[in-house]
Amino acid sequence: AKLLYAIEDIDGIKRVRFMTSHPKDLSDSLIEAMKTCSKVCNHLHLPVQSGSTRILEKMNRKYTKEHYLSLVSKIKEAVPDMALTTDIIVGFPGETDEDFEDTLDVVRKVGFDAAFMFIYSPRKGTPASRFEQNIPPEVISKRFKALVDLQTAIATELAQKTEGKTLEVLVDGPSKQNPDILSGRTRTNRLVNFKAEGIKKGDFAEVEIIRAGAFWLEGRA
Repeated sequence: AKLLYAIEDIDGIKRVRFMTSHPKDLSDSLIEAMKTCSKVCNHLHLPVQSGSTRILEKMNRKYTKEHYLSLVSKIKEAVPDMALTTDIIVGFPGETDEDFEDTLDVVRKVGFDAAFMFIYSPRKGTPASRFEQNIPPEVISKRFKALVDLQTAIATELAQKTEGKTLEVLVDGPSKQNPDILSGRTRTNRLVNFKAEGIKKGDFAEVEIIRAGAFWLEGRA
């Protein structure tokens, strides 16, 4: 939090993105700093990994489902338009149908703007690598699809709410898919592709959003 306040006072810095915090380390003072500092973007990556307190304990994450949801409530109360993204693992050893439903419940209640979703795979040398994997692969695949479908629907709905709005975009440069258009990021870290004249990499542009998908926005400056 002290670092964010210090950066806020530096002339010439227009935008600061505090990327991520482990949920167990996210303090009230940090939330207050993100609310108070106008240069800090309203985007936070808060990895949940699982919505099941039982699985979180097996992962040694040191927080519960209830604590995570309480953090989200504090964040949204402080910064109502905060965009939240996360990481989720499906198929952690011992995950039951009830555990997975807890994960879906968190996804629904939070309404993540985006999520990095993974199927569990053992990593050599970790405590989890010694756990027996007793979940059939077809069950894991079914759960993963259900999660991806749910999150994609939520992300699409949130993105479409930006249509017709004008957003501040920090230009990254030409789009990787089409060099004739520009690409950049909003304060909520959404990718925007747009046509414009006289705008270059590093500029801030006011972009009207004309179309939106789960993972991108299209606009005009």
